[in-house]
Amino acid sequence: MEDPQWRLDVETGLIPGITCLCSPHSDDRPDGMEIDTVVIHSISLPPGEFETDAINDLFLGCLDVTSHPYFQTIPSLRVSSHFLIDREGRLIQYVPVTRRAWHAGVSSFHGRERVNDFSVGIELIGSDDHPFTELQYAALVYLTRSLRASFPKITTERIVGHSEIAPGRKTDPVLSFAGSTLKRSSEKSDEMGKSSPVRFLRLGARL
Repeated sequence: MEDPQWRLDVETGLIPGITCLCSPHSDDRPDGMEIDTVVIHSISLPPGEFETDAINDLFLGCLDVTSHPYFQTIPSLRVSSHFLIDREGRLIQYVPVTRRAWHAGVSSFHGRERVNDFSVGIELIGSDDHPFTELQYAALVYLTRSLRASFPKITTERIVGHSEIAPGRKTDPVLSFAGSTLKRSSEKSDEMGKSSPVRFLRLGARL
């Protein structure tokens, strides 16, 4: 995957040139709140299916709950994410990073609750029993690189999985991708190849 040159506009909170679908499931961050955390999630809707249409509809608040039996179990769910990376590494934005997306739910990180207040949420299409793709990992590296350039308080230690901020309630994201041509330092290659998206980034993934 070639560098897509994603450069966040810190004024608008958007990345120019990518698809942006405006989710109503967002609100203002608290005054003066700095962004210093990235939360990585996995999603498939219905579970085990990897198309984006239903996810788009969920985040936009227009999911037809009669179109699949599973949807009838989440009729009142109101969630969103700042970004979604599909199985081909394509990026969609739903909420400007200047606003608070509703991705973390009941959560806590380093003693601070309401992680939505100070974080950016990134969803990868996948599930607990399907590895993410190499293209997703490449896109994730480019995206987090752009976010860290704009928000230097996002250190590698502050790139976390949903399960880390909501332990016992969430398990995502958990699995690795199979095989990779991403460049990794030789002493970490095997370990990184078996890593979750969060650990992959913490181990110094680079392109």
